[in-house]
Amino acid sequence: MNEIGIKTRILLMTLLPCGLLALVLGGYFSWQQLQDLEQQLLERGQMTAEHLQRPAAEALLARQPERLRSTLSRALNYQDVRSISLYDSDKQLLEHSGPQMHLAGRTLPETGLAAGTGLQIQASKQSTHFTLPLLASPGLLEKVDRPDLEPDALLGWLEVELSHGNTLLRSYQSLLTTLVLIMIGLLITGALVSAMGQRIIGPIAHINQTIARISRGQLDVRLDEQGSRELDDLASGINTMAQALQSAQGELQQNVDQATEDLRQTLETIEVQNIELDMARKTAQEANRIKSEFLANMSHELRTPLNGILGFSNLLQRTEMTSRQEEYLGTITKSADNLLAIINEILDFSKIEAGKLVLENMPFNLRDLIQDTLTMLAPAAHQKDLELVSLIYRDAPLGLSGDALRLKQILSNLVSNAIKFTHEGSVCLRTMLEDEDEDHVTLRLSVTDTGEGLTSAQQKSLFKAFSQVDNSLSRQPGGTGLGLVITKRLVEQMHGDIGLNSAVNEGSEFWLTIRLKKSSQASDDLPIQPLKGIRVALCEPQQLSRQALVHCLQDLGLEINQYPDLSALERALDMPDGQDIRLVLLGSPALDTSMSAMLACMRDWADSGRCQSILMTNTTEHTQQLDSLPGAHCAVLSKPLCTRKLFRAATQLLQPRSLLATQQLSQQTERRENPGSVSVLCVDDNEANLKLVETFLSEMGTRVLSVGSGEEALEVLHEQRFDLIFMDVQMPGMDGRQTTEEIRLREELSDQHPAPIIALTAHALADERRRLLKCGMNDYLCKPISPEQLRECIEKWTGQQLLTPPPQAAQPEVLSKPSPLVVDPAEGLRLAAGKADLASDMLEMLLAGLPGERTRMAQAMTNGDQEALLETVHKLHGATRYCGVPELRQACLRAETRLKEGGAAEVEITLMMQAMERLLEITSVE
Repeated sequence: MNEIGIKTRILLMTLLPCGLLALVLGGYFSWQQLQDLEQQLLERGQMTAEHLQRPAAEALLARQPERLRSTLSRALNYQDVRSISLYDSDKQLLEHSGPQMHLAGRTLPETGLAAGTGLQIQASKQSTHFTLPLLASPGLLEKVDRPDLEPDALLGWLEVELSHGNTLLRSYQSLLTTLVLIMIGLLITGALVSAMGQRIIGPIAHINQTIARISRGQLDVRLDEQGSRELDDLASGINTMAQALQSAQGELQQNVDQATEDLRQTLETIEVQNIELDMARKTAQEANRIKSEFLANMSHELRTPLNGILGFSNLLQRTEMTSRQEEYLGTITKSADNLLAIINEILDFSKIEAGKLVLENMPFNLRDLIQDTLTMLAPAAHQKDLELVSLIYRDAPLGLSGDALRLKQILSNLVSNAIKFTHEGSVCLRTMLEDEDEDHVTLRLSVTDTGEGLTSAQQKSLFKAFSQVDNSLSRQPGGTGLGLVITKRLVEQMHGDIGLNSAVNEGSEFWLTIRLKKSSQASDDLPIQPLKGIRVALCEPQQLSRQALVHCLQDLGLEINQYPDLSALERALDMPDGQDIRLVLLGSPALDTSMSAMLACMRDWADSGRCQSILMTNTTEHTQQLDSLPGAHCAVLSKPLCTRKLFRAATQLLQPRSLLATQQLSQQTERRENPGSVSVLCVDDNEANLKLVETFLSEMGTRVLSVGSGEEALEVLHEQRFDLIFMDVQMPGMDGRQTTEEIRLREELSDQHPAPIIALTAHALADERRRLLKCGMNDYLCKPISPEQLRECIEKWTGQQLLTPPPQAAQPEVLSKPSPLVVDPAEGLRLAAGKADLASDMLEMLLAGLPGERTRMAQAMTNGDQEALLETVHKLHGATRYCGVPELRQACLRAETRLKEGGAAEVEITLMMQAMERLLEITSVE
């Protein structure tokens, strides 16, 4: 409607009511005329029937109906009469004039028109039938000698049919005349209204054109009188507006000229300021760049000697020392670890500020990550007699994908802060599911403590950089004030949020939400309720630890009886119902029970064979009495609870009477026949690497099998199974990733339990590490690999404790030199774990392979084969990782990094060739 013009609206407003009224009136009068025509038709039919009634009755009395034939024929000339029929009393046709009548479809409604006469009227679409009974009236009987008839006896029937054609024709003519008159009236009305509307639209169009000219800047245009009071008022208003605009334009132009002059002067000033600001910005950017480079360089420079301090401290701890020396060395190690943590925080903060911190996306097990984090922080909590526990709700999925290292850093910061500012009570880490869809989950993790709490002012400044809760001179030492800032930035980068609920003297709760992807590669590999039906007794004085322990025992399928103290537990064991208890779990410290009493009960239960027992102690409660417990019947675990350790300890204690899977039974039988042994498969194309790793693993009591290619590894795995596989990444033929994918495929097809596969690589970039884990590998180690790394990796993935090699004599400290040495015997001895023969063999094997490697590199460079060149450099780099050849190792590192980044590496390869020449020259002279 908004797009319809005024003229059209006037026409619609006029024609629609007039047309509607004309149609109503025309329809009414047409209907009235039609009713009159129908009434006239009925009257004519009645009159015709009554006119023929007497002659027809006389003819029937005289029994001469044929004499009525001419009368009936003349009656057809009457208006609308179509046919006339005469019937006897039995309705047998006697005489008929006109066309044959059609009785089908006739209705016999009686009307009030012939009431009292006996006349019946039946109407159809084409005609109307009037049926009149013929009676022997007394007057007719007097004239005719018919003694057989009684007065008013029925003589017969007279039927008259009237056609509707003439009536319908007249009604159609009337309706057509009405419609024509209505159309003519509407056309005349429309023409008059259009003419009147044009007299309104014309001035409005003229006014519109004038306004358009004014809008284009022709402010001197004026309107004349329009011949209407309303339009004249409108024209006067427009003229006044144009006059006002003309005056305002003059003033505006004057103001614009003045403003333009002022703006020109201002722009000159701003231009000068912009130049100064640009110089200041460049100065600030340069200062920020210098700061970032300084932080990175200082972090690297500080971490390099720190790594040396920590490394030689670990070597020194393996030597014989006095108790005072051990104390001093422990202080050095602890201080170096704290300093390294501070440097790492500063480096992380600088990366976050520069936007260069990239989160990885790797599968991990949530429960193992949380429990490993609390295990690492347990000594600090137990030194203050704090209860440290984690509660993971059952609806939280365990197999997730994300940056496990950064998530562990977040939890470590929050839990360590809670321990730092809590003097008594507990620190609890709760994990629950907040939201879940098909591919992602949103977790809520909260760290609750019973510490001092925080004021409102302290809470406001808590997440600011270089800000600490207590900045007074008497504050607790430690930290840079960056921990919570880094935590907040990491949580936000994980698409989550972090907050705090705290009150003074009521403790604090730090909570965070993170969104992570689900992962089937890191799902829980522990059996479902493996110890179902076994009855255990639990005596744990600490409430939160008891709650977490009950949750874990229920997951293992154990039936739990809880007791408040040791005396109640002993009374229950003496009862008949106590005979079914096969395992007892004791927690310390108990309120009214000494450690000696608990250990005495455990020994008594072991000697009598009543039940097995597990003692859960703080990390600070290590005494010689704990080591004297019988290992076949007792186990000691450190708090906080670790599900895997508890499952392993309970399984080992209950194994003779528990039902385990067939595969577990076979593995345990093999290990009982070979005490302390773990089967390991090493896959590497470098003989020196194989020999070094094989030497380390043999000293730890493992059974090692070494192969030189991926194809050989697949053949060996077809014949036998291994507890662990160490896989080199880059090998000729099938590389480590292809071999791992084939192994995983075979395990899936044969429904075998997957063996842990650990990648061994000399140089692993961040993207390469992600690809290694995605192809099916469980973990990776960067060369050079120390015996401690191998031990930790094997114990982590197999759960078996390995033999500890005898301590080696401490090596003399080697002074750093401004440039890397060509040959460093001390470093080679250190990399061989102090074994001089092994170090010598490793160097000889490297030197023997250098000529062939040099030839292959030269040929690959000549052919432009980057893949073959990278493979040769990587293999040589891996060999240098186990020998004291610093110069060649650094040259290989630079060349491999350059090749993996896709850049031209001619300079790096040349330097590496020169390092190889110098190494061969020096060793040949020696």
